[in-house]
Amino acid sequence: MSAPASPSPADQPRRVLSLVDSTSIIVGIIIGSAIYEISPLVASSAGGWAEHLLDSWVSRRGGLPPSAAQLDFAATAAIIGVWVVGGIVALLGAMCYAELGTAYPQAGGTYVYLSEALGRSVGFAFAWAEFWIVRPGNIGAVAFVMARYGGQLLPASAHRIAHLDLYLAAGAILGLAALNAAGLRAGTWTQNLLTACKIVGLVAIILTALTLVPPPADATLPPSAGGNLPLALILIMFAYGGWADMSFVAAEVRDPARNIFRALLLGTAAVVLIYVTINLAFLHALGLGGLARSQAVAAEVLSRRFGGWGSRAISLLVVVSCLGGINGMLFTGARVYYALGTHHPTFRWLGDWNATSGVPLRSLAVQTLVTLGLVIGFGLYPGGFGKLVVFTGPFYWGFIALVGVALVVLRLRGDSPPGAAYRVPLFPVTPLLFALTSGAMVYSAIVYAVQNPAYEALWAVVVIAVGIVFGIIDWLSRRR
Repeated sequence: MSAPASPSPADQPRRVLSLVDSTSIIVGIIIGSAIYEISPLVASSAGGWAEHLLDSWVSRRGGLPPSAAQLDFAATAAIIGVWVVGGIVALLGAMCYAELGTAYPQAGGTYVYLSEALGRSVGFAFAWAEFWIVRPGNIGAVAFVMARYGGQLLPASAHRIAHLDLYLAAGAILGLAALNAAGLRAGTWTQNLLTACKIVGLVAIILTALTLVPPPADATLPPSAGGNLPLALILIMFAYGGWADMSFVAAEVRDPARNIFRALLLGTAAVVLIYVTINLAFLHALGLGGLARSQAVAAEVLSRRFGGWGSRAISLLVVVSCLGGINGMLFTGARVYYALGTHHPTFRWLGDWNATSGVPLRSLAVQTLVTLGLVIGFGLYPGGFGKLVVFTGPFYWGFIALVGVALVVLRLRGDSPPGAAYRVPLFPVTPLLFALTSGAMVYSAIVYAVQNPAYEALWAVVVIAVGIVFGIIDWLSRRR
């Protein structure tokens, strides 16, 4: 893909990100607030499914009802199993992205792969949905979780401020955007520091949980546990989401032939290890029933060991985790729109790289303004922004699924990935399996959105309609 103009080397991305920087981006984006929010839901859903399956199997064989210890073991195996399965899917995706990233070490990642394999119109559709729906939705969602926990660290008098969560969420986005605008190193060091802090915090929670005396076997799940295995997998894939963002900064990675592959695999594998280990620790400390019924699992673990200040400590850790996720998404997302500007004449003004700061300032500024606008617009009333996030799922997973298809198309076409330093094993099974699992996520996200209708869906409809118009205009301008 050639750019319409040939800027000087100083006005283009420079390869300055190390393996540590790249891995930190992956880990920092993936590990946000999800692990603290969904572990009890996964335990309830997967554990309930396993208990129901075991009870039905024993009944059909005419045996005695399973004991509490047997139910507890089956549920525990299912819970850890689904976390492992989710991790395997994430690793499949990381392997696909590793091949594409080493073949096309350019800014924009997914945008570049889709454009090369399926045409610039598909790449444009991805960038458009990412700009107006997916990226603002994900950043805003994490920002509001950060604000909810951050408010618990403030004095009681602060809670009298109307729309406090909105101010905190918007302030975090604006502050981190300013840090990234200050320069590449400022954004990178911020990401590395926040990622290091959240890993230290997670290790502290794991060690604390493992030192607690485990409760007696308790297979009693809450009444709401419906044994919903698909729901458990959806929640887990949400928790694993974000590893693909590292590909957006591929043009800035040093020694891309080696480090893109290493960062994707190391970062994703590290998250899988952390998620599986911390859920084992939760089960050890609280038991199956305790984990499934917990309203604040990490805070409960720390409070059992350290008393009242444990909940404040976990609030601080969640804030740090969310800030790392927000910073990583701002850092990487701006590169997509920069890439769009370098290849589409209609959006050429976005394809400007600031040589002084080493970042795409225009793309970063516009992305920040759009995100802030949506955060304010949908965050002024309770639950408004959360409902908007529901409609990001089909778009996010839809384009991720197309990446698996793109890899197959490029390989079979014989011209790609040319020069890839890494090849996915078991081709074409690996990319097709990844595409199918991502497609299943699209289906689940659509079903959930249809079953939970809200007027926020109008935003997605309007965005797509306007995008079609701009896509036609851009297509005509490229044919002149």
